[in-house]
Amino acid sequence: MRAIATLAITVILGSSHAWADVASGPGEGNAVEKFKVTVVAGESSGKELDFVTERKDKPTVFVFVQSDKFTRPLARFIKVLDDKLKADRQDVDIVAIWLTDDKDKSKDYLPKAFGSLKTERTAWSLFAGEKTGPNTWGINPDADVTIVVSDGAKAKFSKGYRSINDTEVPKVFEALPPKK
Repeated sequence: MRAIATLAITVILGSSHAWADVASGPGEGNAVEKFKVTVVAGESSGKELDFVTERKDKPTVFVFVQSDKFTRPLARFIKVLDDKLKADRQDVDIVAIWLTDDKDKSKDYLPKAFGSLKTERTAWSLFAGEKTGPNTWGINPDADVTIVVSDGAKAKFSKGYRSINDTEVPKVFEALPPKK
């Protein structure tokens, strides 16, 4: 019996390490560098934009998604965050950036995801470059998703997750710069 309990504890501790957060993104306090995406669903659909420039000094939540690791809990995280921003912070937008090797498949899929989730504060976009994201952003490919909260110039929050759900929304919301 003792051996089974020890084995169970080992498995639990080992698996929690496997799902631990990872360093990803530019790092808190570091500049957010410009990069372009193609918006495939949302208000600016069809446009190629640089949201760092577009949003200027407005707070923005960048959500870098490894497309092959998109899950229902991640979708729920985006939806709950979108709803909270709509209710409490009209000055903040989410930019969901798909990182993929299959751009055509993602161009077809993202409008469906947008329609299904019915987000209002989220621009669903596709990064045209490498699946590792913009070079200057330091996106860790081991992270399923990387969340970066920006005040327009610098990262206020930068974290990679191997797994995420809506319980992380309060942490991201708290990292937002105060309203101006």
